[in-house]
Amino acid sequence: MEETFEVRLTVNGTPRGAEVPARRLLSDLLRHDLKLTGTHVGCEHGVCGCCTVLMDGEPVRSCLMFAVTADGHEITTVEGLGDGGLSPVQRAFQECHGLQCGFCTPGFLCTVTALLRDNPRPSDDEVLEGISGNLCRCTGYQNILKSVHRAADLLAEES
Repeated sequence: MEETFEVRLTVNGTPRGAEVPARRLLSDLLRHDLKLTGTHVGCEHGVCGCCTVLMDGEPVRSCLMFAVTADGHEITTVEGLGDGGLSPVQRAFQECHGLQCGFCTPGFLCTVTALLRDNPRPSDDEVLEGISGNLCRCTGYQNILKSVHRAADLLAEES
């Protein structure tokens, strides 16, 4: 029988815990153990960015992290971005059609949330650099770019 380890972390503001084998990925802990299926798994090599979540506010690829390394940390998934509703970033992606099939969207939303926290008014080049680790096969990125700028406007209005 495989040895398991207790992992305690805060997910979307709620303390959570699970017994997991050492080789369990954070993406699998979130999706299978905690039933938070908003985090998508695409390439399973950290290339596509679909599995991006925020760990202590910083974007990380959950398909590359063992769950035990998240022990004691705060994780925010796409489900936790809004405060009972849609976050400004989520609203902007909806308004500006920054998604099509939606598979890559959770990773983009987490990435853009951190990007706009660190750079509230990014240029087009800064946005493209900021989202360069997230791949989308549907949108051509034009509406994603518009969505990021709209999210920046919405966040500025909230301030």
